Amino acid sequence: MSLEKKLGKVGLVARFKPLHNGGATMLEALCEQAEYVIIGIGSSNKYNARNPFTAEESKAMVEVFLSPRYSNYTILLIPDYGHVPEYSDGQRWKQEVRQQFGSLDAFISGNPYVTGLLQDSYPVVHPVELVPEDKRVRVSGTMVRIEMAKGGNWRGLVPEPVAAYLEKNGLVERFRQEFGLQTLAQLAERDYQKLEDGKAEKLHVQER
Repeated sequence: MSLEKKLGKVGLVARFKPLHNGGATMLEALCEQAEYVIIGIGSSNKYNARNPFTAEESKAMVEVFLSPRYSNYTILLIPDYGHVPEYSDGQRWKQEVRQQFGSLDAFISGNPYVTGLLQDSYPVVHPVELVPEDKRVRVSGTMVRIEMAKGGNWRGLVPEPVAAYLEKNGLVERFRQEFGLQTLAQLAERDYQKLEDGKAEKLHVQER
């Protein structure tokens, strides 16, 4: 796929807990290359150690980053259903995505689990096809949350407007108070720089 050629209408789902530099680079690339981008805030019905910011807070992070430069996007809230036994196969989530997103020219995902669910509904494009190699950032929300819990350099992992939003609204301190110890206990430091695969993501969507 040529980077110079404009895409049509594309969609993606991500949790943005918080929006980090890797996700920000992807969103920039999409807004630059697509006619229109539908951004789904995933796990919108969950608030826990892996989702310590509400869906509205994640939406605000995307807005403060994108809105100064782009207007060709819409943000939707996409809940999880995998924690409900009868929906653990992902089909109810797939139905939700299809209903909310409608027709698309491409769905953007690097997650094998999501690709498997949606590949018969949309052409699925991996983000690496859209982000130039010299601009790719290897970071995950897990890495940022670990640094927050440690009192480390989380600011270097997120865009400056997002860091400002988090600090202005006291969200980092709230996260540490509510989920800091749990985050450090559950996520061994030797593993936190490893990006999650599709199997891990499937297990996470089945969490309550």
